Amino acid sequence: MRLREFILRLSLCHCLSRRMKYRILMAAVQQKQISDVSRLTDHLNMTFTKRMQWLDEWASQGLYHLTEQNLQMPFITPLDAVYPRQLREIYDPPLVLYYQGDLRLLQYPSLAVVGARNISKYGERVINQLLPGISSSQAAIVSGLAKGVDGLAHQITLLDGGAAIGVIGTGLNGNYPRCNASLQQQVAQHGLLLTEYPLGTPPCSVNFPERNRIIAGLCHACLVIEASRRSGSLITANLALQDNRNVCAVPGPIDSPMSIGTNELIAAGAKPILSSQDVLEEIPDWTFLSN
Repeated sequence: MRLREFILRLSLCHCLSRRMKYRILMAAVQQKQISDVSRLTDHLNMTFTKRMQWLDEWASQGLYHLTEQNLQMPFITPLDAVYPRQLREIYDPPLVLYYQGDLRLLQYPSLAVVGARNISKYGERVINQLLPGISSSQAAIVSGLAKGVDGLAHQITLLDGGAAIGVIGTGLNGNYPRCNASLQQQVAQHGLLLTEYPLGTPPCSVNFPERNRIIAGLCHACLVIEASRRSGSLITANLALQDNRNVCAVPGPIDSPMSIGTNELIAAGAKPILSSQDVLEEIPDWTFLSN
């Protein structure tokens, strides 16, 4: 078995947490071997029961067939040079990122744009005013291809000839929501589509908070445009803060439920955004990234 196949197979194990999978990979790198998998867990504080579960799954025909199926898909791992440095440094980086599109976009300065699914007319005006000035600066726009802010941000980016990176919560052969299926195809053709999920993975609710950590990890700065107090966008913003990313937000009317989250972010210290230039000041330039 080659190392890339080992990493893919490890990523597909259901009985292990993401963090444990990454620790096993690091053990394999340190020991410089992948043939004796039982040795890889010797110093990882894994319980006997969990170790037996993993060894049984590792030897199963089901895992073998799943690995063979997904080996046909293009993917990158943390050991590949193209894997983004900032994503490699988060607490639990994905072992595998399946992709369609242009991997060179991973080296661009990047801005995560997140916000409400039920976007208001105010939110639409904000995106139409801010995004063209950002995407034309060669900054990649990272989002989750959800309804509302996510989808509109990618639509404007593509129309403006900018770099769009979409991170989805299904396999590459799936899409969610269905109304953005055509947009997802456009991102794959003209930008970059990423997922950590294997072929056939449905849009389970647990996938999207996990997807959000990748969006937060990929970006150099995170912009929130409209968010209610319990918005999933605030989860992404908090993950970005934990990853030491710059977080900024667009202020909104104090009587709008869709502005509660953004206004509270600003009150807590996020930078208020009034123009494209305000955002560009939060994103590193090419000189910084090449050092």
